[in-house]
Amino acid sequence: MSVWLITGASRGLGREIATAALSAGHTVIAGSRDVGAGAAALPAHPAMTVVELDVTAPTQVCAAVEHGIARYGAIDVLVNNAGYSILGAVEELSDAETLAMFDTNVFGVHRMIRAVLPHMRRKNSGRILNIGSVGGFAAVASSGLYGATKFAVEAITEALDLELKGTGVSATVIEPGAFRTDFLSPRSVRFANVVIDDYAATAGAARQAFSSYDGGQRGDPVKAAAAILTIAGAEPAPLRVQLGADCIARVERKLLDVSEEMGRWRALAESTDFSDVLINE
Repeated sequence: MSVWLITGASRGLGREIATAALSAGHTVIAGSRDVGAGAAALPAHPAMTVVELDVTAPTQVCAAVEHGIARYGAIDVLVNNAGYSILGAVEELSDAETLAMFDTNVFGVHRMIRAVLPHMRRKNSGRILNIGSVGGFAAVASSGLYGATKFAVEAITEALDLELKGTGVSATVIEPGAFRTDFLSPRSVRFANVVIDDYAATAGAARQAFSSYDGGQRGDPVKAAAAILTIAGAEPAPLRVQLGADCIARVERKLLDVSEEMGRWRALAESTDFSDVLINE
């Protein structure tokens, strides 16, 4: 059995992953910004410890990793799940709103990876599972800056997995579609403080549509958590996995769109090379 460290474990998908890991016999270190709330939300279990973990606080990141290693001897699986979204047009989000979201969704992931990797490399084994989003592969109106954070997680994971070859450690990015968690609930969803009327028909309409989805998402978070346990045990580890039929549809649509547009502009793209350079591929 493995030792799992899960960020954002007190709510939504993180809570379901923690519960599934415990049910499968794993040990769980559940990270929560509020330890009391985390302990109340998660099932009491002798194989689980709830630790204070705000991924924007470097001291808490290091303390959570050190605690896990000291208490259990290892951290085998890191699940970077903590994150949130601010909905609004690209122009509507302020510097402060954007920086705060990047601090959690991107820099928080980076902090956790940097904290756990020396340990995983020393023991020549480990899994890093970064929870991305379908919005990190195919962006939509009103979610551009959130999508940018998840696009960044995609890039980090791709490069990291290449860099880790031969170390026994792997990195996977998981792209959930819409799952029936509280992600879009009034308790969780955030909106840009500025609203620009010119975007009413695009970002504004999408923002309202997102709100109406709450409670009606087709994705089952319990099944998603079970799938993530399967991914964590897969050999070889996949680089990227989509979750949800809606995610598959959006990814397939974007791949087709990119292929079609690249074909239309291929001649222009290739015309920018030096004519005396041969391409060997």
